[in-house]
Formats: sequence, C-alpha cells, structure tokens
Amino acid sequence: MHPSPDAGPGSLAHVILDDVDGGLLASQTRRNDVDQAVADLRQTARFMPEGLTGPFNLHLSVQTNGLIFDLRHADDDRPLRIYRVSLMPFRRLIKDYILLVDSFDEAVTEGNTMRVRAIDMGRRGLHNDGAELMIDRLRGKIEMDAETARRLFTLACVLQQRR
Repeated sequence: MHPSPDAGPGSLAHVILDDVDGGLLASQTRRNDVDQAVADLRQTARFMPEGLTGPFNLHLSVQTNGLIFDLRHADDDRPLRIYRVSLMPFRRLIKDYILLVDSFDEAVTEGNTMRVRAIDMGRRGLHNDGAELMIDRLRGKIEMDAETARRLFTLACVLQQRR
C-alpha cells in the first residue's frame, strides 16, 4: 500500500472497512454510498489527528458499540494510534439514515421521482447532523472538515448496521 504522490499531511491514502462483507451491501444505494464515501475520503479528506502527520491508512470498524479509528502509517501500514468514538449519541441518526436508504431504494424501484427527491433532501439533512456530531465527538483528537465528517458518518452507518 503506497500513498498517491500528492498525498499531504492531512490526507487519507487508504480507507479500509474492516467489518464489511458483500452481503451487507446488498442494496445498490448502500454500495454506491460506501464506494463514493471511500473515494471522496481518499481524494479530498481533511483529516488531521492531534500530534500526527499523514498521509494515513484508516481502518474503520465497530466494536462494542464504538466506532474504531485505527490510524496507520500510509507507507507500511504500521499502527500509529487508535481512537474509539461511542456510537450511542449517533443511534437515532443511524437508524433514521438506514430507514431513509431503504425508502430511497423503494422509491427508485417504484420510479417515484418526487419521493426520491424528498428522501434525498432528508438524507442530506441527516448527513449534516451526523457530520456535526462526528466533528464534536472527535474534537481535540482529530480535526476534520464537514465533508470529511459526512463521509465518515456514511461509513459509520454501514458498519453499525451489521451489528
């Protein structure tokens, strides 16, 4: 695993979801969300852990109702630091997000474009709330922008759903 040549000190060279299997991503919407979130994180993340310089490999997993950020050196995947964020404050947002994704899939199948638009607006609102909470929960540990936090919230939803 080698970072891209333009990877900077606050970037993510790789994002690895340690607990995701193919069956969990049966929904095309979920698969697309995960693929897009990972691609966006690799390209544009502003991810600056206190006292560390990247680029980083980020292994994400859920263990005992906590989101685990396992940061590793991008060149050799050597462990650097592990952060755990309780998912309890995210429970309602994650539940609502999963319900919205399911409703979105149904609306797409039905061809109901008005419903698709309405659900997508609601999903964006949940992303914003999830991002604010992610930034707040990691304050003093990892500095990030709202777009990075939105992508991490998407991945937290997928990881939590498997529980």
